[in-house]
Amino acid sequence: VWDELDCRVKEKQPTISYQGTTFCRFLIDSRWFKQWKKYVGFDSWDMYNVGEHSLYPGPVDNSGLFSDHETQILKEHLIDELDYVLVPTEAWNKLVCWYGCLEGQRPIVRKVVEHGMFVKHCKVEVYLLELNLCENDNMDNVITRHFSKADTIDTIEKEMRSLFEIPTGKETRLWNKYMSNTYEQLNKPDSTVQDAGLFQGQVLVIERKNEDGTWPRQASHPNSSYNYRESPSQPGLCGLSNLGNTCFMNSALQCLSNASPLTEYFLDDQYEAEINRENPLGMRGEIAESYADLVKQMWLSRSSYVAPRTFKTQVGRFAPQFSGYQQQDSQELLAFLMDGLHEDLNRVKKKPYLALQDAGGRKDEIVAKEAWTNHRLRNDSIIVDIFHGLFKSTLVCPECAKVSVTFDPFCYLTLPLPMKKDRTMEVFLVRIDPQSRPTQYRVVVPKLGSVTDLCSALSRLSGIPAENMVVADVYNHRFHKIYRRDDGLNQIMEKDDIFVYEVAEEDAESMNLPVYFRERHSKHTGGSTGTMLFGQPLLITVPRQNLAADMLYEKVLERIGWVQCLSSNSSNHSGTSNGNGVCEGKQQHGLSKGNTDASDLENGPKTKPCSSTPPKLFSFSMVNSYGTANISPLPCDGNILKLNTHSTVAIDWDSDSKKLCYDDQEAEAYEKHESMLQAPKKKATVALRECIELFTTMETLGEHDPWYCPTCKKHQQATKKFDLWSLPRILVVHLKRFSYNRCWRDKLDTVVDFPVRDLNMSEFVCDPKAGPYVYDLIAVSNHYGGMGGGHCDLAHGGRMARSSPAICIILSTDKTIFGKTVSGVSTVGSHLHGMNFLMFLQYLVPSDTAYGKNKADGKWHYFDDSSVSAASEDQIVVSEPLQTFRSCVTVYSTFGKYSDP
Repeated sequence: VWDELDCRVKEKQPTISYQGTTFCRFLIDSRWFKQWKKYVGFDSWDMYNVGEHSLYPGPVDNSGLFSDHETQILKEHLIDELDYVLVPTEAWNKLVCWYGCLEGQRPIVRKVVEHGMFVKHCKVEVYLLELNLCENDNMDNVITRHFSKADTIDTIEKEMRSLFEIPTGKETRLWNKYMSNTYEQLNKPDSTVQDAGLFQGQVLVIERKNEDGTWPRQASHPNSSYNYRESPSQPGLCGLSNLGNTCFMNSALQCLSNASPLTEYFLDDQYEAEINRENPLGMRGEIAESYADLVKQMWLSRSSYVAPRTFKTQVGRFAPQFSGYQQQDSQELLAFLMDGLHEDLNRVKKKPYLALQDAGGRKDEIVAKEAWTNHRLRNDSIIVDIFHGLFKSTLVCPECAKVSVTFDPFCYLTLPLPMKKDRTMEVFLVRIDPQSRPTQYRVVVPKLGSVTDLCSALSRLSGIPAENMVVADVYNHRFHKIYRRDDGLNQIMEKDDIFVYEVAEEDAESMNLPVYFRERHSKHTGGSTGTMLFGQPLLITVPRQNLAADMLYEKVLERIGWVQCLSSNSSNHSGTSNGNGVCEGKQQHGLSKGNTDASDLENGPKTKPCSSTPPKLFSFSMVNSYGTANISPLPCDGNILKLNTHSTVAIDWDSDSKKLCYDDQEAEAYEKHESMLQAPKKKATVALRECIELFTTMETLGEHDPWYCPTCKKHQQATKKFDLWSLPRILVVHLKRFSYNRCWRDKLDTVVDFPVRDLNMSEFVCDPKAGPYVYDLIAVSNHYGGMGGGHCDLAHGGRMARSSPAICIILSTDKTIFGKTVSGVSTVGSHLHGMNFLMFLQYLVPSDTAYGKNKADGKWHYFDDSSVSAASEDQIVVSEPLQTFRSCVTVYSTFGKYSDP
């Protein structure tokens, strides 16, 4: 891709060098980057307006990535390709050579860090690690600094020596402080931050050697990676410290820990005889041993909480995606862990080769038994014993009616949720009447609808004809995009600020002109001036031909009349100008407070200028669509302007004029329509059985996902149907609560109602000889938050009550609610994005926070990271269970190990 960029660079073009950026990437705001791609015709399908002046992107502008423009700290939860793009150093240098960088902005450069020990994985470290530094436990003088995971302990120590003014010859030691009173010495200076297992918010303490040769802190202090505090607590009621965005891991671990058959297997050391260190798909038994160590700490020690640092480090070695401290998906971690435990504990030392066979018209019972037997010949572990079931998959060719039946094992059941048909959007309507404030509306539109549907919905509420509306995405005081009527609403994100402008309908005689507000200011160096965008942009209807500059000036004045104000020291309305050359009387500029209708606005101001023409409040410039680069100045006289449908105009104010005649507070004011005040509709509720029925519904494969028919000898859009043939002893249910496509991220907020006890799955099992499958809920993994982040918890142990308003209040940051409460739920806090629902059915309920039913006392408890508390069934509410474990209660003892599905 970047070869095209290279071709556009002249020879001997100067380059910009940044120390240490050989293996670095630069972040660029995706909105600026998209604008640049349009301007240069980067995409072959978007080359209609290459070189168009209005598309000129101007200097590289990353303003949209900062939460604070002064410190230039990145916003949280930025997503690659959606919010920013990553470019190599060479590409960044060339872009800066061509366009420059917005004044005052520093390049956002990040290192490429290698993760993993056996599976190497390179990842751009977008977010640096924040560490709290102090000297000798002086928590009154904590200094925060950011470091890369590739930085060494020696780098941190040098920084701390500088911060605390420690002489070069003074001997020091560095400590990693856990919780309140546990320390671990960092004595390997060449070790990286990642290797040392440092996490977000970690406290590091540096101490100087005393004059008598002793140290303030004795080396004999505890430095365990796990134990932190002893208490006479019930075994298993052990919290897990949040190591920095690791509640997703804590939730999954608490859920799995409360699956008693698996936990007893590890506590009894049965795993030791079954570790398979030769399995090429395994992890040399290290994941199994690390998990066993953690389970013993949780169940056999007297610790009220432990820090799973060693376990997390081991996971990161084999699965680099979990090696950092960014938000992750609890279900993905659980899937990796269960698969890793299975391969580490696989009793099959040498897997035989087995040829796959189609049903070929044979009975389902024969084919299913053959598939299960073959699966056990290659996969035989405690995980298979407890968690594996069997799917039946049926494909039918639409052309030759060929039927293909296969049986495949599964470890968890992923269920879809009914897709929402409608979507609620909040938009601002800007009327053509300058005396009317913008009004915020809440409209319901088809989820897969178009901009036309949005305009029609808004028209029904506002009374403005839909054909007189223009929909725009306003971003950083400019139009990021003006939508066409046929554009899909899936292009509009929840976070976008959508403004709908009332305009006169465009025809052969008129057009809608974008107008930006800019303030001129002096640059720090030299006498030149720069401009900065402010306020909300406008769309003004002007003639296509014969538009005089002074007519445009009057139209703009009339349109912005409601945001102008007089000088606070104005004593009369005579229309004289003050010493700054700014007119103090609005009447002179046609700014009468009287009613103005659409025809008045389109035909120009009715008020005649005063005899003594006042100085202009602002000047005009033709600019690019970003408002950051001038194309040409525009006169404010009687000359005819040469504008077209791609033109964008900026009105430039000097600081004094803006201060006197522009009311910032009034300009930002808006009204709320009654639609914003109406209580949101009650969320639709679906039963868990409906999700299962949806999963087993026949569907037609998409055109991009066809099936190769062996009879027709070509790919076909066959019909496909999943059925459940056999279910495991512990059933893990995963609800897919997020849907994605190239430009759409959505979280399903459907309320799911499910039983806590006696969930009878027998009716969904198509094996006619299968026994009853009746489950009790044992754990739920909860996720609080949206797609960009949130908090996860886990619950384990009882039954769930009916949904109530209290559930919505308790889980107010999460849109999805499970309509029953669990009699024991554990919660483990964490931030996740893209997290879905998962349910454990047996003795516990997993989640980013969780409730779990303790196998020793049979009571429910709530797990929220390091905190564990007793829970009653009435307390257990699950907003968005991401993981749930259910147990087949009636046949539990007969499902120990079986060879038939």
